[in-house]
Parts: sequence; structure tokens; C-alpha cells
Amino acid sequence: MARITILLSLLLLRSPSLGSPSPGFPMVINTWGGDFTAATDAAFSALQRDGASVLDAVEIGCLTCERNQCDGSVGFGGSPDENCETTLDAMIMDGATMKSGAVAALRRVRDAISVARHVLEYTTHTLLAGDFATQFAIQNGFKDESLSTEASTKQCLAWRESLCQPNYRLNVSPDPASSCGPYEPQTKGNLGEHASQASHDTLSLIALHADGTMAAGTTTNGASHKIPGRVGDGPITGSGSYVDADVGGCGATGDGDIMMRFLPCYQAVENLRRGMSPTEAAEDAVLRMVRKYPHISSGIVVVNNKGEHGAAGSGWTFTYSYRGGAMGSTQVMTIPPVELSIQVDL
Repeated sequence: MARITILLSLLLLRSPSLGSPSPGFPMVINTWGGDFTAATDAAFSALQRDGASVLDAVEIGCLTCERNQCDGSVGFGGSPDENCETTLDAMIMDGATMKSGAVAALRRVRDAISVARHVLEYTTHTLLAGDFATQFAIQNGFKDESLSTEASTKQCLAWRESLCQPNYRLNVSPDPASSCGPYEPQTKGNLGEHASQASHDTLSLIALHADGTMAAGTTTNGASHKIPGRVGDGPITGSGSYVDADVGGCGATGDGDIMMRFLPCYQAVENLRRGMSPTEAAEDAVLRMVRKYPHISSGIVVVNNKGEHGAAGSGWTFTYSYRGGAMGSTQVMTIPPVELSIQVDL
């Protein structure tokens, strides 16, 4: 029996087709609505009333979600790993200099975005990781404290009682679909994906000033029950977020282990440079991933340096929020997902 794959469509169901007009400056735009609008409002207020720089605004917005524990996926007390520990990833980028600072698998320090900004401003490096990132943070005056809470500890214990399901182990023995290990690699294995990512509601935020400056940042506590030491796309420049004030910026959220293979935010900004609208730029970046991984959950929000904005997503209904100009409140936009291809057996 022959198998024929018929690709009926890879069309994005979206509105409006080319994106939304600029609301004016200053402007803040970021992934997700709900809890995440507090970040939009905090960053916008800093730009509008306090005369903050765009880097200040990004830091303030991200700090707001870190301290509010937005959706449990940002900040302390969320997404415990296999050892029941919460670790943090964050990145901040200056759209004028193209310099970024980031921390990955940061342990025992709560204000991850602020530590990332210290990497940006007080080193010539881009990324610090793990215990050495913690050491750097403490040297710069940050407090060493547990990132676990009673709720995150209970979450991890419940996961263990459920035989550690789901988890991210692959090609190991005993079977990770029914065991907590300890695991040993199998001699031969299937290199396919084992489990989709849980808890991927990353905050990625872009700030635009009337003077033309732009900055972007990302903060997250990563995937729940991740293998200790895992780093997702959030702190990777060009993946979790990216900005070039000459063109525009991008923020991303979703299945980070897959998304970082494509640098979707770098791609989206380069699409703007090639003349695409924000929505077209986002669509192209998403479709590049969907063609390889049809079931990926992803969301890309894009804004050009005029403040025109758009988004695309796959695997879920993606939302993003923005506020700019004379807007009295944050508006949330809802973006339907990409349609997947349909396979027919004949």
C-alpha cells in the first residue's frame, strides 16, 4: 500500500493579515496576556512617567514578572527540575550596540534579569551559567537564597509519586515512560523526540523609546521537571529574544529545546530587514520550525522600529500584549495557530 503525504496547507489563520499599526511611542510589547500584562504596564509606566531608558524598562518589566511569579513559569518557586530545584534563565539586549547579557541555569538568586544586565554592563561576556553565574551575582551584591517554595516542593514530590511523568529522558534504561531511574544509556536508540515540553510560558519583552532606542529581554524558570542543568532558548541571543534598533525586535516562547535550533527571533528580525511586515516576519520564522516539527508549540511576537507589530504561533492559541502612545491600558492580541499538514494513507 502506497503512502502519499498530501500537504493541504501551511496557512496561518490570522487577523490582521499584515500586522497592527503602531500605537505611538513609547511602546512595550511582550509575549502573553493574563499575568504577563503586569510586565507590560510596569515597563510602559517606567518609560512614560519616569524617564527610564529602554534597558531600564525591559529590566523593570521582567522583574515584575519574576517577583509576581507570572503563571508559575517566570521567577522563583516554579518549574522545579528533577532534583526539585528551581533555576532561572534570563537575557537582556541593547538594540543600539547589539550587546547582550545573559545568565543560564542560575541557582539561588531571584532577580535573574538584573543579573543578566550586570553581565551586559559590567563584563565583556555575553553568557554566564550555573554556579559561576551565582558566584558572579553574589559578587555584585545579589542575595543568595533558595528559589524553592512550599508549592514548588509539593509539585516536585507529586511528580515523583507519579513515576516522574512526564520527563525528558530518551534512549535510556529503565523505560523513562514508567520509571524515575537512575538511568543508563542504551547502546542503540531512537533519536526522535520523547516528550513535549511542559511549562513554556516565557516572558519576552521589547521596549521602544520615542528617541529610536530599543531593547529586549527574556526571563523564565524553564521547563518543569527538566534534567538538572538544562538551558532553554530564553537566554540565547536570537532565540528567546532579539533586537536591532535599525530594524525592530522579537520575543519568543514555546518548546525551547526545539526553538533554539532555529534562532527564530534572529530570523524574524532579519525578515524585517528584508522588507517583510511584522506578521509576515513572524509567520516565516514559525513555519520554518513547523515544517521540521509539525507539533511544536511556539509563539513569536515581532515589532518593527515604527511600532507596527504582529505575531504567529503553532500548536496553541498564542497571545501577546502591548501598550504604547496614549493608550490607557494594555491590549491583548489573540493569534490562532498554524494549520498543520494532513497526511493521508492510500
